[in-house]
Amino acid sequence: MSRRTLAILISSVVVGGLGVLGITAASAADAGPITGAAGRCVDVAGANPAAGTAVQLWDCNGTAAQKWTIDGGSVQALGKCLDVAAASRADGARVQIYDCNGTGAQKWSATGGRLVNAGSGKCLDADGARLQIWTCTGNPNQLWTVPGGTAPATTAPATPATTAPTTPPAPGAPAAAKKGVSTWQFTGLSGAVQDVGAKWYYNWGTNNDSTPAGAEFVPMIWDENVVTPANLAKVKTEGSTLLGFNEPDLAGQAEMSVEQALDLWPQLQATGMRLGSPAVAFGGNTPGGWLDRFMTGAEQRGLRVDFITLHWYGSDFSSAAAGQFMGYVQAVHDRYGLPIWVTEYGLMNFTGTPKFPSTAQITAFITESARRLEAASYVERYAWFSLPAVDDSVDYGLYRNATTPTEAGKAYRAAGR
Repeated sequence: MSRRTLAILISSVVVGGLGVLGITAASAADAGPITGAAGRCVDVAGANPAAGTAVQLWDCNGTAAQKWTIDGGSVQALGKCLDVAAASRADGARVQIYDCNGTGAQKWSATGGRLVNAGSGKCLDADGARLQIWTCTGNPNQLWTVPGGTAPATTAPATPATTAPTTPPAPGAPAAAKKGVSTWQFTGLSGAVQDVGAKWYYNWGTNNDSTPAGAEFVPMIWDENVVTPANLAKVKTEGSTLLGFNEPDLAGQAEMSVEQALDLWPQLQATGMRLGSPAVAFGGNTPGGWLDRFMTGAEQRGLRVDFITLHWYGSDFSSAAAGQFMGYVQAVHDRYGLPIWVTEYGLMNFTGTPKFPSTAQITAFITESARRLEAASYVERYAWFSLPAVDDSVDYGLYRNATTPTEAGKAYRAAGR
């Protein structure tokens, strides 16, 4: 949603010196399973040899989908190479099989039981069943036994400072701080952004000329009408990350077809900025839903999406709300294997009563949801809807002016980091 329609809705390490996989003399002759957490095997989903097939952890079964060979730093199964999708360097980037091409996205080294991707300097990581890359921690979900190698230690090995990745982060990769806000212009905006502790913000627009604040601004391309040479040039001057279309699946918002969005996406991609998916209003994890069809089409067309952008509003104001929210976020991450940005979330009942939670309910939800978002390794950023608590946003906004938070604002200020 956006400010312009909300009132209507409510009122109606480069790895060097490790050797080829860094374990004994691994070679193409070494073929067999790669095992990880709980003794499960690295597996090509569905034994499908197609480029782009997901790689996961699965019960060991001895099939070809779990038989890996190590050859010159590449890790291969079913005639394809273990590959980081889109050569991403971002935490949470999914791992797949792909046609072997010798790039850094397909080069792996091992030390201390870790498999480190040469292109990103990050470790092969198991987030549940799905495999991804993540900053190396030495945690059990990053420890592997490879063909021809020995089992890793059961405790995390110490990581000398000299082995820290020197590969620079992906262009536009976000800072460690996750907490942000969505906002529109109101008196005291800049002071409120600072007081609440937001490290980033956005306003559904291409620039912050009217909403400057002391935090990172992230521009957005709202809909097809905003895809103009002037706007695309402007967003490049605003930062290195770009948010895609706003709720294209909802009437009154971007309201775009999947095909229209896909046809326009190359223009957003041509900015060279890190790209967030279109932010659907709901159903991000639904097979055949708007986002699912967009992501399928993007893969078929060879288009780039660096992270998934989500919105969520809950009408259950009970203590179960935070679990419901995070269950949805987790389900979307599991489906696409990409980092998540939650750019709008809150508690609102658009069709029933009461429309808004009590003060106790909203503050409890903010505290618990922020705690869970901070703890979720696959969530890069999140933003409450919204910063202003003025006029018709009093019931859910955070700040009345630069220095006067609501009770919700106090809870959000205390949350995160």
